[in-house]
Amino acid sequence: MEVTTAECRTVVTGLGAVTPNGLGADAYWSAILEGRSAIAPFSRWEPERYPVRVGGEIRDFAVREHVPGRLRPQTDRVTQYAIAASDWALADAGVTVSDFDEFDVGVITANGCGGFEFGQKELQKLWGTGPHLVSAYQSFAWFYAVNTGQISIHHGIKGHSSVVVTEQAGGLDALAHARRLIANDTLKVALCGGLDAPLCPWGMAAQIPNGYMSEVADEARAYRPFDRQAAGYVPAEGGALLTLEDHDEARARGVERIYGQIAGYAATFDPHPRTGRPSTLPAAIRGALADAGLAPDEVDVVVADAIGAPDLDAAEATAIAEVFGPGGVPVAVPKALTGRLYSGGAPLDTVAALLMIRDGVIPAIPQPVDIPDAYGLDLVAGQPRETPIRCALVIARGLGGFNSALVVRAV
Repeated sequence: MEVTTAECRTVVTGLGAVTPNGLGADAYWSAILEGRSAIAPFSRWEPERYPVRVGGEIRDFAVREHVPGRLRPQTDRVTQYAIAASDWALADAGVTVSDFDEFDVGVITANGCGGFEFGQKELQKLWGTGPHLVSAYQSFAWFYAVNTGQISIHHGIKGHSSVVVTEQAGGLDALAHARRLIANDTLKVALCGGLDAPLCPWGMAAQIPNGYMSEVADEARAYRPFDRQAAGYVPAEGGALLTLEDHDEARARGVERIYGQIAGYAATFDPHPRTGRPSTLPAAIRGALADAGLAPDEVDVVVADAIGAPDLDAAEATAIAEVFGPGGVPVAVPKALTGRLYSGGAPLDTVAALLMIRDGVIPAIPQPVDIPDAYGLDLVAGQPRETPIRCALVIARGLGGFNSALVVRAV
């Protein structure tokens, strides 16, 4: 008989984060609490011909320190980040794959952009020199599923492994799918989350047409979610992988530190804007709370999607106020210091939510924010807010209509 997620306490036992303002969950968390922004002018290419000039680049990742030599020529930057994050997430959980039965460990990742930079270099070879110089690794290095494949090979993981492609909501969808697999006893351990790395000329060319990217060149003003001066989002790279297990089985193998429980999840899809029908984001939030068995007043903080575009910010603010009441819950936006990491953003927000629960503090947007009164948001800005946190809701929205909501709570 299938076991429902409500009958299984799926918990997070390990964190692995690769972010623009820190490598590793601890470095990222310290930067967020200190209000250190990683948004800056692009450094890997000359962006003068592009309308988008700033973003969240990872500048301190030494690939030789994190990726085996045989993998370097066959992997895009995003896969190199994913391999490092997988090493850290498993080590943090104390998981040695060989200690488990052959098919008990799996990998579920989300990816929204593929290996843009690798593909760009190979296309430059194709048109600049000739097809004989195009790498055979191009056949898979660009692909959305390559992170799952390379992680499973790297760690010898043979259990259920898959990829979720639902734009920027995909990271939460991957965590939720992993939770289902553990609840149904398909897996004992799931390595899950998402990463993206689209910061290259081809990556920019693919994203600019969406119309939501900020063209403000001042890094201090380019990305101002929920602000009256919001002008869109700035792109970023990186993300996070989390190690998930059943609570009782984790305790039985001697795990002492558990970050929290994946307690609830729901997803919806918005109608096309031309229909004039409202967003279904409130239904996703209510569905996640219902799945967790919680009332709105039991949520201590909401980690917002916060795209930074006035129309989408207004829709998200309306959804939060509709469910929790105007000013009814503190709202955090950690990605204001990194930029939007595409499918890596929501897993990283989940890491932040779990660390908020652990430390009893909500990180702040460091600069003052001018929020329209109609939004009704209690946005944490200026200084971090110390407060007991037992439960957090993470929201992720993908362009095209994807909505996901995930509840994490203390164990």
